[in-house]
Amino acid sequence: MTADRASLDRTELAGLLTDAARSVSEVLTTEYPTSAGRSYLHPVLGALSAGPQVVRELNDRLEEFVVEEPLPSTPAGLFTLASYASALGWLTESLAELTAAVDQICTRVGIPAEPPDPAFVAPSPTDQDDEFDFAFSTLELAAIRTAAKAADLSPGDYVEVLSRSLLAASRITDACMEISSGLLEDAAYVLGEATDHVRTGEGPDSLPTLVRSLLARMDAAE
Repeated sequence: MTADRASLDRTELAGLLTDAARSVSEVLTTEYPTSAGRSYLHPVLGALSAGPQVVRELNDRLEEFVVEEPLPSTPAGLFTLASYASALGWLTESLAELTAAVDQICTRVGIPAEPPDPAFVAPSPTDQDDEFDFAFSTLELAAIRTAAKAADLSPGDYVEVLSRSLLAASRITDACMEISSGLLEDAAYVLGEATDHVRTGEGPDSLPTLVRSLLARMDAAE
């Protein structure tokens, strides 16, 4: 990023948001080798390994954008800053939630310090087979048993922790897709519509896409 703030035209500002969107998308496409003994973590390990690096890269770019003088002062520059900062904050929060979910899974498969919750006690082999017959085909059930054996878990425990892993993966996927999509929408606005002003009314288009999304989430949480 050049230190000459005046040289940052709308094309460069849009490029900053587009590059950020691409980086966020990479969180979802990163593969991480997973051993058979930890196969239940496969859905989340790629995002867990790539996420912190992406956050660091985005944070470095943000610092380049705001630390050098003069600070962004044009409407398009301020609009870009708001969108970018919102994306970075949202991604950081989502990765923190992913990390917490993975920690809970790891705790769940470890040796418990206290007697396990009765709700988590694995059923007997006979009950287990009856339960799985309703949900899985014969081939799927065989695969679950094989994976559970490699992980040194009962089939019931394996299905539980794998379900938690899939849920965590689904949440980080939804977050990254919304963040990336919002950045691209804001990049298109900066490139194609922003001129001497930004949207400042009280209508739905008054703020960057990601800012509006975050405000909507806050309202829904109240």
